[in-house]
Amino acid sequence: MINKFCTSPLWESSRTLAAVAQGAVPADTVIINARLVNVCTGEILPDTDVAIACGRIALVGDAKHCIGESTVVLDADGQYIAPGFLDGHIHVESSMMSVGEYARAVIPRGTVGIYMDPHEICNVLGLDGVSCMIEDSKRTPLKTMVTTPACVPAVPGFEDTGSSIGPEEIAETMKWDSVVGLGELMNFPGVLSSDPKMHGEVAETLKTGKIVTGHYSMPETGAGLNAYIASGVRCCHESTRAQDALAKMRLGMYAMLREGSAWRDLHEVAKSITEKKIDSRFGVLISDDTHPQTLLSQGHLDHIVRRAVEEGIDVITAIQMVTINCAQCFQMDHELGSITPGKCADIVFIGSLDKLDITRVLINGKVAAESGKPIAEFPPYRYPQWATESVHIKNPITPESFAIPAKGDCVTARVIEVIPSRVGSYERHISLRVENGLVGSDVEQDVLKTAVFERHHETGKVGFGFVKGFGIQCGAMASTVAHDAHNLLVIGTNDEDMALAANTLISCGGGMTAVQNGEVLGTVPLPIAGLMNDKPVEEMAEIVGKLSEAWEKIGCSMVSPFMTMALIPLACLPELRLTDRGLVDCTKFQFASLFVEE
Repeated sequence: MINKFCTSPLWESSRTLAAVAQGAVPADTVIINARLVNVCTGEILPDTDVAIACGRIALVGDAKHCIGESTVVLDADGQYIAPGFLDGHIHVESSMMSVGEYARAVIPRGTVGIYMDPHEICNVLGLDGVSCMIEDSKRTPLKTMVTTPACVPAVPGFEDTGSSIGPEEIAETMKWDSVVGLGELMNFPGVLSSDPKMHGEVAETLKTGKIVTGHYSMPETGAGLNAYIASGVRCCHESTRAQDALAKMRLGMYAMLREGSAWRDLHEVAKSITEKKIDSRFGVLISDDTHPQTLLSQGHLDHIVRRAVEEGIDVITAIQMVTINCAQCFQMDHELGSITPGKCADIVFIGSLDKLDITRVLINGKVAAESGKPIAEFPPYRYPQWATESVHIKNPITPESFAIPAKGDCVTARVIEVIPSRVGSYERHISLRVENGLVGSDVEQDVLKTAVFERHHETGKVGFGFVKGFGIQCGAMASTVAHDAHNLLVIGTNDEDMALAANTLISCGGGMTAVQNGEVLGTVPLPIAGLMNDKPVEEMAEIVGKLSEAWEKIGCSMVSPFMTMALIPLACLPELRLTDRGLVDCTKFQFASLFVEE
């Protein structure tokens, strides 16, 4: 794969690099007195220099002869240096920030490149939205490598999205310089059933020699998993059990071990490496979804590496899992992922391997961050007006919009029970009272009324259901971040607060909010596609923090509850989900009735 993410292609700079390595031409930059974390061999090499020219590494070893009058010398003074960190699977939209602000937050933490799957904005605005994010990324030094969204919609026929992607669109994007593969193939049932559209998308990717990334969330690791991998899928980030990750690695699939703000799978999946003592070359650490507070207070991949070490993974192995392993997964290790001659000069300085404190970051041989701060401000980028006006609801939303009629004195409802810090859900059958011909929430049983309003084409569609597990005592929550169609999702204890929550987001162009007794307690405005804001991470962290406080005030103590809530409509995750078209049984992939017939 030709790398478009370095200052110059290797074929253009090879003569200069060879001359610099031999001292015939001075290096642009030389790092001296470093302890090298060699991810190729798993060693730490003391007293190592690195010579850099043309944004690439010319020499690793003794570089005294590479220093000329104009050479910039960076004295590591005994600090460790490692390859810049790579996030193999991330949805920038889930940070609630624009790509530029996201880059400003993660680069000082050692992240030099991300493999971005922008399927959130693509579901809302199509490939035009993806193009906006790519343009936004160009103002930053962050290597923003794109995997074209594969499943828009995520599960066809079960939801309404703002756009649709097929093999023709995939083929076109594979020509884009920023695209390195196909985004997570969530429609694994389509792959297993030989659906022509899904296999067509895979084919258009493989024709170009690029990578197909996966999403296999089923516990079955036999014939189905084999079939999925045989179709051409190279990696998967949906392992929640150690045996899932181990099975994938044994079959030559890269198991991406996830540790995000809400999805904290590492405690379990790390056991696939620590308990089995296997070769970790097929293990990759990724974030998937990370919100601003986490980025600001804990970090990005530096935090995930520390978490891996806490779970018993050796620190050098963990660093390999965010560098060379990731680069090899995407078949880009000839350019990225190691501090070796010819590679892009993406290097992090680390004060202590115990603390994994990032003190300096180089991208393409240039200092991009120092002492936790980016070196320079990025030029502004303004999203077009059509990208900030994406909430289109057909009918006015009033308390009456949430009426769920039923007959008799009580009904048995199918209820979605969420699992804190996990992506799965359970289907529960719970008896609910009928009053005046309507079914409402039952706070005593922690059962809340839920509605999903179509918000892209003003169709007027709305799906109703019930959820359990949030612990809300009084109030309502709403969000236009509702994976993956991102329709308007509303949950609450009473219809009046639910209507207020919905209308609050309609008026601000999308986002997330929590209300109680007619008062808006906290709102995160996300005017860009109803998913993002262009405010800096510090401001976003404060705004999101106030929303978290609002959730606690209405009775929820769950970690990142708004992210757990956002998965309620995602019809490719087991067991039961709710979209604008109704309840979906995600084990059988068919619609389910709201009430159980007895």
